[in-house]
Parts: sequence; C-alpha cells; structure tokens
Amino acid sequence: MTDQPYQGYDGYDGYDPYRQQPAPQGWPQQQPYDDPQAAQPYTQQWQGQTWETQVQPPVAPPAEETAYMPSQGAGAAYGGYQEPGWGGAQAPAHAQTPAPAQAPAQTPPTDGSGPGYGPATVAGNARITDAQRARLEGRSPIIEPGVQPAGLTALLGLLLAGAAAIGPYALVVPLVALQAVTAAGWFRLNGMWPARQGIALAFAGALTADVALLASGRTPAAILGTLGVWVLLALVLQLRSHADPDERMYGLMATVASAALAIVASGYLASHGDAVTVGAASVAVAVLVRALPLPTPASVAASLLAAAGAGVLAGALTGLGSAGALLGAGAAVCALIGHRAASYDYPSRFVHFTAGVALPLAAAAPAVYLLGRALV
Repeated sequence: MTDQPYQGYDGYDGYDPYRQQPAPQGWPQQQPYDDPQAAQPYTQQWQGQTWETQVQPPVAPPAEETAYMPSQGAGAAYGGYQEPGWGGAQAPAHAQTPAPAQAPAQTPPTDGSGPGYGPATVAGNARITDAQRARLEGRSPIIEPGVQPAGLTALLGLLLAGAAAIGPYALVVPLVALQAVTAAGWFRLNGMWPARQGIALAFAGALTADVALLASGRTPAAILGTLGVWVLLALVLQLRSHADPDERMYGLMATVASAALAIVASGYLASHGDAVTVGAASVAVAVLVRALPLPTPASVAASLLAAAGAGVLAGALTGLGSAGALLGAGAAVCALIGHRAASYDYPSRFVHFTAGVALPLAAAAPAVYLLGRALV
C-alpha cells in the first residue's frame, strides 16, 4: 500500500464525475446550462414546447341559425382542435369558423297574401296551409265551390232530368258521367291522389250496379247486392296491402265511401222517370241559388225555396203536380249536404270541379228514389 493516489493504466488517474469530459471528434460541444432563474430556490421550471390541453366544447348556435349549414370538416366537431402531426405545424386550439349570414325569417302575413314561410329548422318547416292561417285568424276554413262548379252541377242535373224523360237507357249516359266524377272527387277530397286503383274499383262498382239494375228490371235490390259485394271486395284488397295498418284502414274507409256514393247514385236509374226529372231539376236550381253571394242562412233558405218552386214547375210538366214541391225540397236538402261536404277545409280547385260538382247530385239520389215511390 502507498499513500500516492491510484494511477491507472496509461496515465489514467481515476474517475472524476464533475469533470467535463471531452466530446468525441466531430460532435458539437455542449454548452453549460445557464438559466437565470436556476439560482432561485424551490422553484420548478417547465421548459420546452407546450400547448393547451383542455379542449373547449363548441358553443352550439340555435337550430334555426344552423339550418342546412355545410359541414366544416372533422376538426370542427371538436372546436377546431387538431392533433399535432409528426413534423407539421400545430393547428390552433380554438379555430373558429364564421357562420354564414342568415336571411331574416319570414312570418306569415295577416292579410292572407304571400307564401308565409316560417323560420328554417334542421328538420324543415312545412308551409302553413290556408286552413291553418284561417283558424289562427279566427276565420272559417270552409270555402264553397263557387259559381262555376254550381253551373256544371246544374248542367249535369238538367241532363239527368231530360234523359229521364226519354227513358232509362238514355239516363245511363249522364248517370255514368256522374258516377265517374263522384268516385274521383271523393278520393281527392280525402287527400288521396293519385288513387287510380280505388277510383277504378269504385267506378267499376257503379257500372256493375247499373248493369244489374237494367238486367233486373230496375229492382233496388241490385243496388244493395252490388254495394255488399264491393264492400267485401275492398276489404279483401286492403288486407292484401303491404302498407301500414293506419294507412290500410284509411284507404279502406275512403274506398268503401267512394264506392258507396257512386253505387248509390244508381238510385236515379231505379227511380220513376218523373221523380228523376223533378228531383234533378230541383237540385240544379238549388245549387245555383246556393252559389249566390249571400249570407249562409239566407242562402240556404233561398235555395230550398227555389228548389220547391222548381219542383212545382217540373211536377206540373210531368204529372206530379204540387207534390213536386215536397220532392224538390227533399232532394235539395240532401244536395246541400253534399255541397257542404265538398266545401270542407279549404279544398283545392280540382276538388271543387269534381266533388263539388258530383256530390250534390249523388247525395240527392236516395231522396229522389224514396220520395218518388211515396208520391208517384
């Protein structure tokens, strides 16, 4: 042992952990760490690149301000924050995309004019209907067919009256036209269009009733038999449908009602010729008077009085005499009910020129048959 410090091989004099080691050749020299705040005691320093780690959720504007807004990309769903790439620049943490300018929302006018669209929403906003606007404003949503459909009803009624005076086979021609318009108008009145199968089924039932009446000597039992068969046929066809249960039930009721009205109109063919002449002429006059611009109570009373007067006049020409007033008034009551049904809830122009024309005459057919049998 010796008191001299240990001398290693080749001049190695021991390991000094605090002595700066020379860097290998070609490597950059490491500068000593110099931090002005290093001398402050008990202070933890954070060095290096940092970023905000809390992503703020985007502030969602109201639904009406974001209707049909184009997509802003995947990053927009997280408030504009994007993960940094392996060598690219880091996107801002809260990139805001300016919202497009919104057009002012249109409100429905109170004077009944203009389209009246509401504010846009994500699910869409349907146009307010005329009937809804009328209810909101306290007005009646009923619009009557008017003068032109009333004129067509009167023309068809006069054709029925004149053809009945000729004979049953002449009566078939205007009757078939009435039945076709009745079938189409009832489906359109119920909002079901196009409904070609239902219209064709109802019209086929009417034609079958006409043929059965002519073949059986105009026996009313042919109408009841045809009606029962067509109700069963409509039920079978609706059961085979693949639509929703509610839609099938709605279609079944519309088909049955349309077929019933078209088949019941065959009552003109089963009635006495004089009764058809008086009843059809009275309906024609009643509908024309009802279309005059009068208050509803006065218009209804005037139309009934006019129908009774037309019944007296037609009865004098056919042989019914004064009994024609009762037949004319009864037919007019049923015709006004059909006229009111065609006026329901702001119908379209097509409804006015189909159901508005045909329903008054079709609804009056049972009264013409029953009163005709009682009075003739």
